[in-house]
Amino acid sequence: MSVDQLSLTFAAISDPTRRAILLRLSKGEAPVKELAEPFQMTQPAITKHLKVLEKAGLIERSRSAQMRPCKLRAKPLKDAASWIDRYRTFWEESLDRLDDYLKELQAESDAKPSSSSRKKRSR
Repeated sequence: MSVDQLSLTFAAISDPTRRAILLRLSKGEAPVKELAEPFQMTQPAITKHLKVLEKAGLIERSRSAQMRPCKLRAKPLKDAASWIDRYRTFWEESLDRLDDYLKELQAESDAKPSSSSRKKRSR
């Protein structure tokens, strides 16, 4: 079974640790050791997170002497944002229609005399 790129991207960013790693890499390249510092987990656990990000095409790892610096590859995130953006338009239009409907209801309510004002007039 083949998994599409969008599914890989969403699976990778579903974890808060991986999102934090991507946020750090958005500021520039970093070695694995530096990426692991903020987390209370083992080096193998961080490596597993990095492998998920790498498989999704969100990071690139290179070798520089003893270091294995990681670098952000943002194209899959851009593709995911484009996919989500299609639904943003749908929700904005739906909310605009709801707003129009609520304004109509309010205008109708304002046009009708309230029951308390009717009681005052009949006295």
